[in-house]
Amino acid sequence: MTIDPLSWQELAALPNVSITPVDPIDGATNSQSRLRLFGHSEAEVRVTLYRDNHAWCPYCQKIWLWLEEKQIPYRIEKVTMFCYGEKESWYKRKVPSGMLPAIELDGKIVTESDDILLALEKVFGVLSLGMTDPSVFKLRQLERLLFRAWCNWLCRPARSDREEQQNRQQFIDVVTMVETALGSMPGAYFLEQFGTADVIFTPYVERMNASLYYYKGYSLREDNPRLSAWFDAMESRATYRGTQSDFHTHVHDLPPQMGGCWENGSPQMLINKAKVDNGPWDGLPDATFPEPESARGEALYRTIKHHANLIRANPAEDELVDTALRCALTNMMMAGQCIPPPGSDATLRYIRDRINVPRDMSIYAAKRLRTALEETAALVGNAQGTPIPFNHRRDQSPIDFASSPRSAL
Repeated sequence: MTIDPLSWQELAALPNVSITPVDPIDGATNSQSRLRLFGHSEAEVRVTLYRDNHAWCPYCQKIWLWLEEKQIPYRIEKVTMFCYGEKESWYKRKVPSGMLPAIELDGKIVTESDDILLALEKVFGVLSLGMTDPSVFKLRQLERLLFRAWCNWLCRPARSDREEQQNRQQFIDVVTMVETALGSMPGAYFLEQFGTADVIFTPYVERMNASLYYYKGYSLREDNPRLSAWFDAMESRATYRGTQSDFHTHVHDLPPQMGGCWENGSPQMLINKAKVDNGPWDGLPDATFPEPESARGEALYRTIKHHANLIRANPAEDELVDTALRCALTNMMMAGQCIPPPGSDATLRYIRDRINVPRDMSIYAAKRLRTALEETAALVGNAQGTPIPFNHRRDQSPIDFASSPRSAL
């Protein structure tokens, strides 16, 4: 049955739209927060976290996750990473290097994520075991070894098939060491209970899982049972789920950050790349916890909130974007088929390719919205949107979505 697109007012009135989002101050971990209190008073806040607008920076994620796990009251100031746009002048006056993350603790600025954790531990105590504990320190060294092996395989073009296989094997050899470390514990975490070591591994292991799947055809999570169990355990934590990104966001944000990511052209890599870029997004090994019932409602709420900016930022004519986007949302929420205007296929895929997780919405909400945009676009054609830049992501500039330089996205 063919149906007409709902108006913005009709979409907002649907009973299953999450009109009231999660409590950003005392509720679950979320990327929209500017203040986190965990039941404390604002007068008790001693920490300000300066992190990226896109909730993507791996070192920011490490500090963010630690603060959430410890439930330390803190404020959040959001700063533009260079590859997304110009660094704010107010931040460079505060932190001349422009480095992210930074914290302000009792009026003192601290940079470098490891130094930040050490400073936070000194004031607020450790998370299970501290940074300098011998068992944690040993795992920190292993994480850096894994990071270097990943960079060597992903970020340096192989001059031959033999070199590609050598780089692959070097990475797998280190992964075997990680599997052994995880297997030595009675549970799924790196030590007997969740703690600092898991926080340290989280950012780059999450990005390894995405990038190697897409650029190398290798599934870190699916091919390594101990790491698979670790991911499952992490996803049981609301704190991690609130910071977790998806494959599409990672694989297209990594190249400008890492100086390039190199495909190996293998048959499996090409299959994986097509899935990440074009769907279906269900079944990707980026999230395996049960999908929340609120996923579609969250996607709808977040799109309604920013629809005027989404329309303005799109290269197509405003009226075309408006109608096509409402068609996609109608298809996501209603039974029937809403046909978008001719020529809107590239318009919808432009939006599909620029959903940022978790900045815009959580991982399953993004899957639902990407699917609706792709399926609606497919009703009128195969045209793709403006290609995603490889050397920067200034097509994701927060300026289009912020009412003032320091407002929340």
